[in-house]
Amino acid sequence: MKRKIFLLLLILAAIETRASAQDLSNGYLTVVAVGDIMMGSTGFRTILPPNDGEDLFKEIGPLLEGGDIIFGNLEGPLLDEGESTKCREEKSRFCFEFKMPTRYGRYLQQAGFNALNVANNHTWDFGIEGLKKTLEILESLGIQPIGGKAVARMEIKGKRVALVGFSYLPSSFAYSILDIEKAREIIGDLKKDHHLVIVSFHGGAEGRNAVEVPNETEIFLNENRGNVRLFSRSVIDAGADLVLGHGPHVLRALELYKGKIIAYSLGNFLTYGMFNLKGPNGISAILKINLDLETGNFLEGKLIPVRLLNGGIPEYDPVKEGVGIVKQLIENSRFNFNIHLNEEGRLNRIPGLGDL
Repeated sequence: MKRKIFLLLLILAAIETRASAQDLSNGYLTVVAVGDIMMGSTGFRTILPPNDGEDLFKEIGPLLEGGDIIFGNLEGPLLDEGESTKCREEKSRFCFEFKMPTRYGRYLQQAGFNALNVANNHTWDFGIEGLKKTLEILESLGIQPIGGKAVARMEIKGKRVALVGFSYLPSSFAYSILDIEKAREIIGDLKKDHHLVIVSFHGGAEGRNAVEVPNETEIFLNENRGNVRLFSRSVIDAGADLVLGHGPHVLRALELYKGKIIAYSLGNFLTYGMFNLKGPNGISAILKINLDLETGNFLEGKLIPVRLLNGGIPEYDPVKEGVGIVKQLIENSRFNFNIHLNEEGRLNRIPGLGDL
């Protein structure tokens, strides 16, 4: 009899928890965000994954589920034909150009992505032809491109949400992270017509020596890669509700500024065959956070640790190395990032500091 009562209590508790979760789901926006995606290439060098890419998201796909918005940075065009003059024979080891087969677009759709950034330095590897084909493929799959004039617009739970993309290499499909006053104006205009505005940026130096977030302009390969901290805080001042960064190819710290999350770099996520994945370059994470639908403020979230294996295919990392890296970067920084990340990957406000 006692056992039956115990089981009944468990069932009632589960029903109550599920009902509570359903009630809460009406009050927040869930964003799932990852970093760089390059699913193999047929550019200057052809390197494609086993089984023609069918298994690229096999291990990691379930961890992407549950987002109202599932976001990533698409590092290169989707294109079958076309020629590029970017890489020449004499510099083959040191030149990188990417061109993913158009048929691979369906893998992005199957993984659940509904918003992908194209405002980055590889979008134009095959010129306007590559960009146009990429936009065409994404739109045919129901995935909204983000970058410059390509603003993703969604209506979620009765709220209008805009996603806008910036890069250190500006174009018609990438607003500039270098022109901060213009960026503030762009965000302010979007905020007039949308309840929430999410900013994607491609900027900052690259590699294992670029894990720290400086409060200064970053120069890499003689290019101005922007002051990403100044840019991120400025767009939040102008009305942005979430900032998602990528470009350094390594994880960087998270910050809570005026109640809004800034992810300074989400690192490599799925980069097959042609990326350096040694050390921190091969360690990543999935950011899953809830934002208040009324204010856009951060409510709760977590980092799901990922490791890139077998040439750049993501798998869950039970050692949670990515969590440890971000936790250390937050705690050891000379800046106060105002967010707490525990060993399990849970993100929480620091009481009394979360709205600085």
